[in-house]
Amino acid sequence: MISQFLHIFLDPRTLIMTLGAFGVIAVIFMETGLFFGFFFPGDSLLFLAGFFASLHYLPLWSLLIGCFVAAVVGDSLGYAIGRKIGPALFTREDSMLFNRKHISRAEHFYEKHGKKTIILARFIPIIRTFAPVVAGIGNMRYKTFISYNIIGGFVWTWAVLLFGYAFGSLIPNPDRYIYPVVLIIILVSAAPALWEIFKRRG
Repeated sequence: MISQFLHIFLDPRTLIMTLGAFGVIAVIFMETGLFFGFFFPGDSLLFLAGFFASLHYLPLWSLLIGCFVAAVVGDSLGYAIGRKIGPALFTREDSMLFNRKHISRAEHFYEKHGKKTIILARFIPIIRTFAPVVAGIGNMRYKTFISYNIIGGFVWTWAVLLFGYAFGSLIPNPDRYIYPVVLIIILVSAAPALWEIFKRRG
């Protein structure tokens, strides 16, 4: 039962075919708003959702609006968690669903890039889950946070969804290339975090 659940939620294509637009929107919310969300494949999921929308399996406008709202609300929840129980997170024991290293990595990214982290983090797995938590811990003014949150949520969801939609609409026989493109998206989105890890160990 658990393995079936994980297969549905961690495999973008299976999730889309099983749960449709609602599943996509729910995962975007969970990835940005809940600690265990860093497991989810946000970038590749958005791309594939846009691709399936180009084939008329999913409603494009529902995805654009729903995923944008889910991303903004999810980040706001992360901010609220950081603001409310932030200090306690650094004394909490590591578990399968929570690791203090993720908070520390997001904090380092936040120190380096400042407020624009809320926008940049959208395109980096794991960092995008914990960056709003760090913003809450750091007591960033909510008015400032929500502004960057809205911009980042809009750019991330619409850019990746529309990229997937354009790919399916403009490329002849797009099914032949879909998995290589998804793999490239995963590698590109993970590259900044991998580079930071490499530099720290170098």
